[in-house]
Parts: sequence; C-alpha cells; structure tokens
Amino acid sequence: MSKGDLPDSFDQKILRILSVRGRISWRDLAQAIGLSLTPTLRRVRRLENSGYILGYAAMLNERRLAGTIEALVSIALNKQSEAEIASFESQIAKVKEVTDCFQITGESDYLVRVLARDMEHYQTVVSQLTRIRAVFRIHSTFVVKSVIRRSAHVVR
Repeated sequence: MSKGDLPDSFDQKILRILSVRGRISWRDLAQAIGLSLTPTLRRVRRLENSGYILGYAAMLNERRLAGTIEALVSIALNKQSEAEIASFESQIAKVKEVTDCFQITGESDYLVRVLARDMEHYQTVVSQLTRIRAVFRIHSTFVVKSVIRRSAHVVR
C-alpha cells in the first residue's frame, strides 16, 4: 500500500478494531478479520508505514491526573502575520495545561483546550495566556459535561 492507496475492507476492519481495542493480540485480530496471522501482521505494518496508524496509546483519566476544570478557550491574535502565528504557536506549546490547540476561522484565530485542577489554577493558566505577546483577546467557555469523545472512525 502506497501513501495514496485507500485501505480495503480488511484494512478498514483492522483500523476499526484497533481504534477501540488497541491491546488486542495479533492472533485475536487475525481471527476477528478472517485472515491468518502473517497476512494480518503484514497489513498492520503496511498501515503503520503508510501513516494510517500513527501509534498506540493508553486512554488516561484526565480528571484524575490533571483536574476537573476543562475549558475551551478562543484566542484572537493582534495580527495574523507569519511571525505572530509562529510566535504564538511556539509559546502556546509551552503551556502544559493546554492539551489541544486548533487554528480556526471566524472571530477567533485559535481554539485551545485547557485542563486545570480548580478555578485558581485556571486563573493562573489564563494569566500565562495573556502574557503571550501575540494574544489580543481570550474568551473562555467551560465544559459542563462531555457527551461524545472518540477517535476518528474509519470512513469509506
């Protein structure tokens, strides 16, 4: 499979299974997709090498590890020059409470997900964000409940 090739039905089954059962044994995976072990492993390696599988990770309980405050923070920059964007992206990457950062369109330039222990900790994070030179405006929205949180599913 080259980088331009699309996954076939066996590959899609592999991706679907691994996305929810990342620790499944290779034998069980082979049995689940209806192939023998060797072709299954060959397909998994090909999916990894083609960039469909980026890695394997444990799902951690963020609330227990990082805190119970989850905020989605819209950030507008002073200007959208390459230098300002590069500066902001470099600085936001250093804020450990930021788990995700998306460049977006609309009234804001970025949407950032922040996890904090409590409101006092969150205020400290906001202070860090306002000290980033490129930041013009910050708007916080707090998550009350997570309704859906999942990895991308296999589409096709």
